[in-house]
Amino acid sequence: MVVERRVSEVMTTPVRSVSTTTPLQEAVQLMSEHHVSGLPVLDADGALVGELTEQDLMVRESGFEAGPYVLLLDSVIYLRNPLNWDKEVHQVLGSTVGEVMSKNAHHCSGDLSLQAAARLLHDRSTQRLFVLDGANKPVGVLTRGDVVRALAGA
Repeated sequence: MVVERRVSEVMTTPVRSVSTTTPLQEAVQLMSEHHVSGLPVLDADGALVGELTEQDLMVRESGFEAGPYVLLLDSVIYLRNPLNWDKEVHQVLGSTVGEVMSKNAHHCSGDLSLQAAARLLHDRSTQRLFVLDGANKPVGVLTRGDVVRALAGA
């Protein structure tokens, strides 16, 4: 039965990953070659620090939008807080994975039940969960496709 299965039984391995210093073009090439929509970003010790997704790349390619503004007496008044622009500007101008990545990567442990992992995928509206060991290092990836294949094989 699928409900009794664990994430470690259906996750995808090996994990393709990048570091914060990986050139962005190299990461895009890796995603394209392996037909994945996201990659875990690891620090120098191999621990998860973020993820690079297609969404992050779309923000970069679509450009920076300062938002609505009002002209008043030769002054520009932005209706969106300019202090929140920092991340968007880095995503648009970034040339390394660390400048473009999302810092809140979704993850779980390999001993989590498949049912609980499916709930996490749904509740967090994410395409993947990085499966981590006790040292916060990725050992696999659980995607929505993995869950569907497990259901089909049940």
